[in-house]
Amino acid sequence: QVQLKESGGGLVQAGGSLRLSCVASGNIVSIYAMGWYRQASGKERELVASMIVDGTTDYADSVKGRFTISIDSAKNTVNLQMNDLEPADTADYYCNLVDAVGSSYDWTVDYWGEGTLVTVSS
Repeated sequence: QVQLKESGGGLVQAGGSLRLSCVASGNIVSIYAMGWYRQASGKERELVASMIVDGTTDYADSVKGRFTISIDSAKNTVNLQMNDLEPADTADYYCNLVDAVGSSYDWTVDYWGEGTLVTVSS
């Protein structure tokens, strides 16, 4: 029903920057939230940044001040600007979309991208 296409991952040196982008397509009913999660080798998946439809954002403490999430609602796109990258940021990054398929956000469905690898070298 909904597909997420991610781009922007790659290899950078510590202190460098990357910009991740995720474009949603398909039969979207109503976007409740979009965000980014990451999972490093041997670690659990964690929230990196998310944005709700009202503009409220949530960031992992480890990325506050360095990462910025933004949404272009007209293009169904979420971006993650990552600055001052650290080796600890190395992980697979996954785009997430929460689609409100019921009335008044009473029922939602989550969609996920395939993941894009970010590697930060020391």
